[in-house]
Amino acid sequence: MTRVSLRGRVEPFHVMEVLKAAAERSVSHGDVIILCAGQPSTPAPRPVLRAAERALRSQVLGYTEATGIAPLREAIAAHHLRWYDVPVEPEDVVVTTGSSSAFTAVFLAAFDAGDVVAMTRPGYPAYRNTLQALGCRVLELDCSDDTRFQPTVAMLDALDEPPAGLIMASPANPTGTIIDPAELAAIARWCQAHDTLLISDEIYHGVSYGRRCASAWQTSRESVVVGSFSKYFSMTGWRVGWLLLPPALRRPVELLVGNLNICPPAVSQVAAVAAFDPESAAELDGHVARYAANRALLLEALPGIGIAHLAPPDGAFYAYGDISHLTSDSTAWCAQVLAATGVALTPGVDFDPVAGRRFMRLSFAGSTAELEQALKRLEAWLR
Repeated sequence: MTRVSLRGRVEPFHVMEVLKAAAERSVSHGDVIILCAGQPSTPAPRPVLRAAERALRSQVLGYTEATGIAPLREAIAAHHLRWYDVPVEPEDVVVTTGSSSAFTAVFLAAFDAGDVVAMTRPGYPAYRNTLQALGCRVLELDCSDDTRFQPTVAMLDALDEPPAGLIMASPANPTGTIIDPAELAAIARWCQAHDTLLISDEIYHGVSYGRRCASAWQTSRESVVVGSFSKYFSMTGWRVGWLLLPPALRRPVELLVGNLNICPPAVSQVAAVAAFDPESAAELDGHVARYAANRALLLEALPGIGIAHLAPPDGAFYAYGDISHLTSDSTAWCAQVLAATGVALTPGVDFDPVAGRRFMRLSFAGSTAELEQALKRLEAWLR
């Protein structure tokens, strides 16, 4: 009999299950509108594409340093100074194979099996599933409308003892909420005072609508910052992310990523340097303007079709809606929507195993025309 470890018995990432079903529907009907996946519908910026082409034609593109090529680490450091007025040295930066690799490396470097790591509920499911696969104990902080789905110092003070780590995201997935900069600073100070490693997921920075995104490193350089080229930079499939690390974690993370990944994709690293060009920024800010228009469309349309209670989407490109008046099983409801309309939505149980049965997440990162068509189908079906 083939041995299977307990680590492999994690919960599925339900959005991937929805994508699988949507692919089957696309073959049979050809009418699928993907509103479940959290990724831009646009290619990488033109300067990135040109840099990749030049690299493919002129460079060997073999292994790089485990922590990433120097020009990219320098560019990331300059980016943090430009956006947050935070001095960052290239030695602070580790380039990773997407932010997913970054999280795994930090979890392995900082936590032992049995350590308690806190995260928000609702929250990104891969935090929970990866930590559990690594033998950590996950402590979920029940976040709701009362705190705009973000953690607070009061929640941390109410714990029996400080956790080994705290993961938080702003803008958050699935809610899109942005934590107040003063609250983020207070949490960072609390974590530093209580020897709790703060892991600040900042991969949606750059995609916000009238609220400022603060960085954890503006308060505490003992925290970990996770960044990515996937969301604002529109480079999901290129698989490049990064970490800002305190000194104690640099060498352990370097050893881990060298063993686990060898290095991030070479062509993606070379091309990603161009993502910081002014021409790239102009193109990417145009995408954010489209997300803002889509967001406005949703905020007006969803209440009209009976989905009125939404988390405030301050950033990212998600609407997290309460559908408890329609169902008590969001997984079955989303499957019914896909079967009846061809619109693919993500059930809230992906993000909240307790209350998620009455929520769904909708991504508005696609084209406005597709979103309008999806809303028409949903309205007809709901009526």
